[in-house]
Amino acid sequence: MRHAKYRNQLPQSKDNIYLADGGLETTMLFLEGFDLPYFAAFNLMRTQVGKQAIKNYLLKYVAIAKENGTGIILDTPTWRASQDWGNLLCYSPEALDAVNQESVEMLHDIRDAHETEATKCVINGAIGPRGDGYNPSLIMSAQEAADYHRAQVTSFVKAGADMITAVTMNYVNEAIGIARLGAEAGIPTAISFTVETDGRLPTGETLEDAIRKTEIASDSSPVYYMINCAHTTHFENVVKSGGQWRDRIGGLRANASALSHAELDEAEELDDGNPSEFAAQHVDLAQYLPNLVMVGGCCGTDHRHITAIHQHFH
Repeated sequence: MRHAKYRNQLPQSKDNIYLADGGLETTMLFLEGFDLPYFAAFNLMRTQVGKQAIKNYLLKYVAIAKENGTGIILDTPTWRASQDWGNLLCYSPEALDAVNQESVEMLHDIRDAHETEATKCVINGAIGPRGDGYNPSLIMSAQEAADYHRAQVTSFVKAGADMITAVTMNYVNEAIGIARLGAEAGIPTAISFTVETDGRLPTGETLEDAIRKTEIASDSSPVYYMINCAHTTHFENVVKSGGQWRDRIGGLRANASALSHAELDEAEELDDGNPSEFAAQHVDLAQYLPNLVMVGGCCGTDHRHITAIHQHFH
């Protein structure tokens, strides 16, 4: 087992905003030309070519972090590497455990080769929703969610991840289940909600309510909350309208496109928006998020968007 270097003390802080990568899946699919059944990037780990493509992709972001003298949060390509999605791609529980652990090991290799004092590399196990990221058609209880996601969290802990992040959470119970799992496993856990064009979760709940309920049900165990897979214009009014809940937002990973989730689902081509405008919107939003510690991207974003953001921040 590799050593989890930062599990007891995450280095990202509001005084040192870390970057993360952009939209891995959209980059691999639209820009690199890979076939991604079920939008599952973890399946690329099966081949040397696929694994090298993910590595090369991440190294672009490590270079941006070094240029900006900041750290980076390296995500595993495992948003869909849980059992229901694995079943669709014929992965046994053992094969999924292997690919989750190998993904962490790949990030250890990158860190060993590229980390510097100024550019610390945090290894983050990425966990996606059991169901569709945009459509919460399957609503589990918090306990069911914990039981479902336990295998993946266990793989990340065993392989030496520094932290885990539940991304594109579209209802509260699943977030609570993963927050409790992380606390039980002793690994720092971030929870990232997605919102529709009205700034609310797909279930209609407000971000404030989602965070409050998760806090209460998990003894405030998440290290921070995030917003991902929505354009800044979809949640800026909510963020700017005030409230103490904003103090718990530590990360943003917005989409490049202002399209709705339904429109993105139908899109045949990549909408990569406007990188410099995207960056300016983040700088504007950061004024309202006093504890922001990391900024990356989601669907449609690539190294141009992240470069633009961090040139503004540093």
